[in-house]
Amino acid sequence: MNIPLYTAVTNGIKVSVSVAYQPAYSKPLHQEFIYAYRVSIENQTDQTVQLLRRHWHIWDSNGIWREIEGEGVVGEQPVLTPYQSHAYVSGSSLGSEWGKMFGTFQFQTLPDRQIMEVQIPEFQLIAPHKWN
Repeated sequence: MNIPLYTAVTNGIKVSVSVAYQPAYSKPLHQEFIYAYRVSIENQTDQTVQLLRRHWHIWDSNGIWREIEGEGVVGEQPVLTPYQSHAYVSGSSLGSEWGKMFGTFQFQTLPDRQIMEVQIPEFQLIAPHKWN
């Protein structure tokens, strides 16, 4: 099965996300479904930028919405020079077999510290048996 790649470009910052269901960590009988996602951020501008914050919206098919907000990503606030990329892996759990995530990153340009919001594309979290 091909893993979809979800991509959005905002203000010259390209964000791509791929996601994979984690059956070894999931407990379907207890309504716990675990997903890992890989986020790649590419600075396609002529300016240096720094990722300051993230804001996630997480929805599962039980109708439960969650928001996660905080500094950086996986404990880092990476600085990306022009045309540089940064990638990280994280995860999320759902109480149902499918859902979705989307959000924003807050960046600042350096050295002038102009704040900009960058879209994280919406991506689907779906247990493989739901594809049939």
